[in-house]
Amino acid sequence: MSTQSGPADGPLDEGLNAITSERRQLINLGYRLLGSLADAEDVVQETYARWYAMSPEQRDAIDSPGAWLTKVAGRICLDLLRSARVRRERYVGAWIPEPLPDRTEWISGRSGGTAVDPADRVTLDESVNMAFLVVLEAMTPAERVAFILHDVFRYPFAEVAEIVGRSPAACRQLASSARRRMRASHAPATPEAPAARRAAVVRDFKRAWEAQDIEALIGLLDPDATAIADGGGLAQAALLPVDGGEQVARYLVGLSARAVGMTVLERTVNGQPGVVVQQDGVTAAVLALDVVGDRIHRIWAVRNPEKLRPWTAQGSGPTG
Repeated sequence: MSTQSGPADGPLDEGLNAITSERRQLINLGYRLLGSLADAEDVVQETYARWYAMSPEQRDAIDSPGAWLTKVAGRICLDLLRSARVRRERYVGAWIPEPLPDRTEWISGRSGGTAVDPADRVTLDESVNMAFLVVLEAMTPAERVAFILHDVFRYPFAEVAEIVGRSPAACRQLASSARRRMRASHAPATPEAPAARRAAVVRDFKRAWEAQDIEALIGLLDPDATAIADGGGLAQAALLPVDGGEQVARYLVGLSARAVGMTVLERTVNGQPGVVVQQDGVTAAVLALDVVGDRIHRIWAVRNPEKLRPWTAQGSGPTG
């Protein structure tokens, strides 16, 4: 991959390398804070624009460019989170974070015949599993920023305070409050079921759905299971959650019975086993599944085409 220089002409130097090397870190930070890869990319663009808007002398006076970039990106994210609360009130139906493909699919993916930029890949770990991200959505913007920066990215509270605009002690309290929200939600910081077991449950779920086997689906779903869909007003989706394992099973079978040319594929979604639904070869939905033990507790189905961009750009055929 060739690294592009900034607005200033001239050969690539160590200082510019240091700046561009921060891109992946900033994308990772932005996605966890905003739950949207598109928004994270916009934040990184704006952050670099502010860097290059400074004079060379101003940039040279900054001891740690990486810390400066993180601080600016964090503040932009904080502002976006505050305004997002207003936008989400006008959003049609439930809002679910943008689902991410597996890292290997990013590596092999193609968009317009060009390899995906490695700097745009999000590092997949437990802090991007859908259950974790959904709990983040319930936090205040300040809680979310303090928690992600300190607990996930390991920034000291003194640095977090500069971004959030509060004292280190106040940021410590914000992170503590965020941890309590996590514990209360029962969203595990690490998966509760072994990876192989989760994958087996999802595989059985895929087969039962394809076969329209209601009894098999009911057996795989927790009795208190919930399914939530996000169409964003751009794709047909249930406006309210479907509650109860049997109700979810019947709803899924009803969907597949009405859909002609529907294919269900096993895929990794936000670092966990999930499924992708294709309609006549086009990605129509991505389902993130919360598997605990031998049962599926929650299903998050993203149908909003604006959130499926990373999946439709891959151009990969069925493999699951």
